[in-house]
Amino acid sequence: MTSTVSHAHTPPAGDREVLDVIVIGAGQAGLALGHHLARRDADFLLLDAGPEVGHSWRSRWDSLRLFSPAQYDSLPGMPFPAPADTHPGKDDVADYLADYARHFALPVRLDSPVLRLHRDDDGVFAATSPSGTLRARQVVVATGPFQVPSVPAVADRLDPAVPQLHSAGYRNPTLVPGAGRVLVVGAANSGLQIAAELAATRPVTVAAGSRPLELPQRVLGRDLFSWLTRLRFFTVPSHTRLARRLRRRGDLVIGSRTRTLRRRGIDFRPRLAGFTGRTAAFADSGTAEVDAVVWATGYRPDHSWLHVPGVVVDGQVRHEAGVTDVPGLYFLGLPWQTCRGSALLGFVGADAAALSDRMAADARRGHLAGAAAVPSRRDPLLAG
Repeated sequence: MTSTVSHAHTPPAGDREVLDVIVIGAGQAGLALGHHLARRDADFLLLDAGPEVGHSWRSRWDSLRLFSPAQYDSLPGMPFPAPADTHPGKDDVADYLADYARHFALPVRLDSPVLRLHRDDDGVFAATSPSGTLRARQVVVATGPFQVPSVPAVADRLDPAVPQLHSAGYRNPTLVPGAGRVLVVGAANSGLQIAAELAATRPVTVAAGSRPLELPQRVLGRDLFSWLTRLRFFTVPSHTRLARRLRRRGDLVIGSRTRTLRRRGIDFRPRLAGFTGRTAAFADSGTAEVDAVVWATGYRPDHSWLHVPGVVVDGQVRHEAGVTDVPGLYFLGLPWQTCRGSALLGFVGADAAALSDRMAADARRGHLAGAAAVPSRRDPLLAG
């Protein structure tokens, strides 16, 4: 492989031939996999929609800090450059990812969203971006869980004069005009953090359809992540009964406590039921006047560009540990791909290593272009 420093206009040698691997997404998952592909001298390219490595992190709200201390935030082969038990900010993470790509000279093509991925008659994959079409024997989709902001249909019933934005577009309180009453919809980590920040300058109401389990950042003098790691919380295999229970309970809220926010004057209401003009109605028949709305309502996947039959069914990716039934097509960085930590910065490296090994084994066994064999569900390499 010819290694290149990540750059939007660096033409890889593979443009004129079939690459071994195309990785779609150069975030934490794609870079971790790139590290392993480079170590085994694969001919590969990472395609990313952003203008710079780390762009998705840099675009998040200004005060965002990781819940995980720095010692739990490393990708393979390069420690996170921050003191232990400190919590890096979003720009620290973006800088680390950019430095990681440079340090390992990973071949990244920026400003290259994949507009279409399909499989040719000869079994080779073709990925089309604004700069052209690339072909590869294997493709890894590493676009992560945060793809398209999800806003409920009820937003259309809000008075058009009332400003509204999704948490994906929130940076700081200056983006919420005026000093009037703000409704934050959603009570997971982002919703509660944004509500707390806004409450310093204006009245805030939080509407929550469900209340995730809230845990403090520190327990008995130690960071929560220290205890969770000791309990192997992040490595609970996704196929176990415990994992199914954890998934039903949803994500944890770490460091933000509802009772503390109530003492700061934040009003908590049940699920948002609708709007009449500027008036929000809630599931308990209560109402509140609002002057702005922030939707902290999460994201939905978008695989409309993926034109490979049988991979996405009812909006969900069909896979076992990131391996699909389509020879040569894989996913990385999905929530619960193999375990609780699969989509987290400091834990995705384990999945990347396992997937790289699986891809190499598939290449040796001929499970690529033109092969009829499909990986067995009982294959030990698929085990979480």
